[in-house]
Amino acid sequence: MFETVEVGHVLEKQEYKRLVPDLRADLLEMQRRLGRSSISAVILLGGVEGAGRSETVNVLHKWMDARGLETHAMWGPSDEEQRHPPMWRYWRRLPPAGKIGVFFDSWYTPYLDLGRSNRMTSAEIEAGLARVKAFEQTLAAEGVVVLKFWLHLSRKAQRQRIEGLAADPDTAWRVTERERKCVKRYAAFCRVAKHVVRVTDSPEAPWHLVEAVDERYRHYTVARTVLDAISARLEAPSSPPPAAAPAQPLAPVVEPNLLSHLDLTKHLPKARYKHELHEYQHRLGLLTRRLRQSDRSLVVVLEGADASGKGGAIRRMTRAMDARDYRVVSIAAPTDEERAHPWLWRFWRGIPPRGSVTVYDRSWYGRVLVERVEGFATNDDWMRAYGEINDFEEQLTEAGIVLVKCWLQIGPDEQLRRFRERETVKHKQYKITEEDWRNREKSNAYTAAAVDMIERTSTEYAPWTLVEAEDKKYARLKVLRTVVERLSDAEL
Repeated sequence: MFETVEVGHVLEKQEYKRLVPDLRADLLEMQRRLGRSSISAVILLGGVEGAGRSETVNVLHKWMDARGLETHAMWGPSDEEQRHPPMWRYWRRLPPAGKIGVFFDSWYTPYLDLGRSNRMTSAEIEAGLARVKAFEQTLAAEGVVVLKFWLHLSRKAQRQRIEGLAADPDTAWRVTERERKCVKRYAAFCRVAKHVVRVTDSPEAPWHLVEAVDERYRHYTVARTVLDAISARLEAPSSPPPAAAPAQPLAPVVEPNLLSHLDLTKHLPKARYKHELHEYQHRLGLLTRRLRQSDRSLVVVLEGADASGKGGAIRRMTRAMDARDYRVVSIAAPTDEERAHPWLWRFWRGIPPRGSVTVYDRSWYGRVLVERVEGFATNDDWMRAYGEINDFEEQLTEAGIVLVKCWLQIGPDEQLRRFRERETVKHKQYKITEEDWRNREKSNAYTAAAVDMIERTSTEYAPWTLVEAEDKKYARLKVLRTVVERLSDAEL
């Protein structure tokens, strides 16, 4: 397909007129079925300049119900998008279940743009393409049909197409210096494109190469492929619902482990606590104000058992910061909107822009903790999540985000004491629920899941800090000190 194509496939006008009515009816019926499903679709349109991508999208909008089809023209990133990790702009535009998203340009653009790709090393390009491939596999595993089209023209056909557009007063505006430059760099562009397509073609997200010389053939082939791929997914047998959570974890808690080694008797005298708290809050305030000047941001993740003191640690942090520069996100059960997207979508949306701070009271680790233990996620879901989390966090740190993760650990006796205190102290009663008591009954399962989680996701770029939290003063100060030290190491 990437070799020289002088004419390519042609669909005669009469045959086209015969086929299109049934195709349009089938597309609308497919959309109706899609709208009632838990499936979404992403259509990526790539190709050589002048291959008719915009005309093809217009035809899709004409033949389908535009209410279920949203097109995103991914030109250069906006100021807001530049303040976030590169993939943020794509994650936030993913369609919900029942909808189709069409992307002009896409996450492939940096590797297909000769000007940008020439500034990358070969290792950076290959690592980026591997990440893109993993991203698409994640989408496919979450019920997204990923359709990638490459619309191709030969060198001669491209030149004729561009010249024809330039000669017509109604379309001449579409031919800029960029299009003329693309004609001159045709061979180099095709070499890059062949490599990108070959490396990122996969069963979960295959490339569909379409000869684009004849517009009728192009329109029909793209629309037919969309219909067939989404229909096949809709007709595939549904996965069985997750089994009920077992009474015991899949693997029993092994003693000793990295949590049982913690010395929970660690204590901090009140006078020393007050002195060091003031010192570290002062330093935290200075460092977070430097984030904006250094074009960095901060994400703090606090995890731990119920009543382990996450809220108290958060309050000591936020007192040191300007309220305009931070937000605290408390993660609960996902909303209907969040359930309609891949599970990481809601966390990508909350990533702070450069210069800002986000503190998470619980986080994306719910997938491998509560969802695993309670049976809300299948074994395949939570096991796959470890790799997806590590990749997510690596992208955050590569984008200049200082990522701090703390696990607050308390023993069962101290947890019981705090639960009972919450029940009796009036201003603390809102903190205790029946769910807390139910979770306590599964403490062994949660401990096993936590140990597994920490071992699998403590990386050199996003290590876990284990906090002995039976003494609240000690725990609060250790969290503060950890955040301050990580910011200091970042050389803001």
